[in-house]
Amino acid sequence: MLDATAPHLRGATTFAGEMADWGVIPTMLEGASHTSGVLLHKAPDGQCEAGLWVCTPGLWSCHVTRDELCHFLAGRCTYTHESGEVIEIEPDTAAFFPRGWMGTCHVHETVRKVYMIR
Repeated sequence: MLDATAPHLRGATTFAGEMADWGVIPTMLEGASHTSGVLLHKAPDGQCEAGLWVCTPGLWSCHVTRDELCHFLAGRCTYTHESGEVIEIEPDTAAFFPRGWMGTCHVHETVRKVYMIR
């Protein structure tokens, strides 16, 4: 229910309803990862948002411009920080990416996550 006083989405892990087409990742290195999702909330000033995000396989350069908390519900991917640190993502992984984090994201199997950006 997106127009409630507390927007929420039931069944986020398997949600098959209408999702917005958010396009191809602009910093692709290999493949053509396509994204879609459901925006649950966006602050009037645009600085905070939360929703459901789905991304198909591919490899891209990643630069986090605002703090982001993610809970991955499905799929597999690997985040590699520019320092070499590797974060393997699988279903039921929670991760926090601080503003300024830089590296790559390699989606092996379509991922689905709920997120909050501030």
